[in-house]
Amino acid sequence: MSESRLWNLWHGCHKKSEGCQHCYVFRRDAEFEKDSNVVTKTSTFNLPIRRDRQGNWKVPSGTLMWTCFTSVFFIEEADAWRVEAWLMIRRRSDLHFYMVTKRPERIAQCLPEDWGNGYDNVTICCTIENQRRADERLPIFQKLPIRHKAIICEPLLEAIDFHDGLGSFVEQVTVGGESGRDARVCDYDWVLSIHEQCIKADVPFHFKQTGATFRKDGRIYHVPRDQQMHQAHRAGIDTIKR
Repeated sequence: MSESRLWNLWHGCHKKSEGCQHCYVFRRDAEFEKDSNVVTKTSTFNLPIRRDRQGNWKVPSGTLMWTCFTSVFFIEEADAWRVEAWLMIRRRSDLHFYMVTKRPERIAQCLPEDWGNGYDNVTICCTIENQRRADERLPIFQKLPIRHKAIICEPLLEAIDFHDGLGSFVEQVTVGGESGRDARVCDYDWVLSIHEQCIKADVPFHFKQTGATFRKDGRIYHVPRDQQMHQAHRAGIDTIKR
């Protein structure tokens, strides 16, 4: 991909599970006394199909579109808007759309009629934070007809056992700690456990960031925001191609 862009076509969400406790969207909205539970269409809804005065796409071909990162693409309130969103995604087959969700149970009913086994320009990522949510969400996610699947364990709140269930199921697993002043602990042993499971299953692994409260060898580290990704990279345990 030549570049990446955010496409927040609607805003607002509802806390779903343990990983949502210190959600960055809620934190940011609270600073402006904004209710994050209200889901609204944004002014950038049609960003992928906007053109400049010369008639060229404003978003260039090859761009990676981080889709709906201040909401959830599959949230109920967006049902009336999602058909148009899928049409834009299909029209811009030269872009790649990456979306994450804690609601895999909503995906099947929200897919377009011509989805088949998935659009080649869409990656759908299931987010899990602990063993309970892994056991709950992954069996649903695994059965869905999605061409490009990924898993993100962020914020990682405890050790997770995939029970040898990764296989060729996903294209990548990403792990990260929690950000913010109230961040819960992310333990390096939990990260290494997922790393080993990915190696065993031959699934690419990415240690994205440590989070603000990181435990290694029993010692707690309070990692500044601008160092969290750097420290994860220094661990040298990624198996993805950069």
